[in-house]
Amino acid sequence: MGMGHVVLLVTDIDTALPFYCDLLGFRVSDFIRKPITAYFLHANPRHHSVALFEAPHTGMHHLMVELYSFDDVGQGYDIALGEKERIVATLGRHPNDLVTSFYMHTPSDILVEYGWGGVEVDDATWQPSEMTSVASYWGHHGLFDAMGPDGAPPMLTQEGLRAPLQVMEGNYHRMSGVCPWWDSIKR
Repeated sequence: MGMGHVVLLVTDIDTALPFYCDLLGFRVSDFIRKPITAYFLHANPRHHSVALFEAPHTGMHHLMVELYSFDDVGQGYDIALGEKERIVATLGRHPNDLVTSFYMHTPSDILVEYGWGGVEVDDATWQPSEMTSVASYWGHHGLFDAMGPDGAPPMLTQEGLRAPLQVMEGNYHRMSGVCPWWDSIKR
């Protein structure tokens, strides 16, 4: 499915969406209209390959690289912590694609998101939904600060929200036992 996704800043979302959806064939995974306007678009089972955020200027916000191992993300985080001011946003988990990631500066004006565990979209059953918050389940502190003074409101976390991890068959070991909390949530 490729390496991840790209987040683009556009000045007019109503002009950009038909280009990506009607001409290039992307499909909407989900979207948000307030406090910011953004659309997350997919062209394959990856939750989104392109995200469009309406902003006062155009540009690329970040490129995401999705890894096959959660340990690779953690080890990359340790390496990035060794360089002063490399980390832009702390380790955290997004609520829409369920990726666990962190963000770092590059020598250019874009960021790189380094992550693992994204959800896959099945076009036969997936229904786009409107998000009501840009907040992560936890972490990602500093993310919207990196968008500059014209960016979105400060990043907040959605305390108490949880979702199962997205793993590939064979890329995990099942624990023994039961979890009364998780079993009650599933019901």
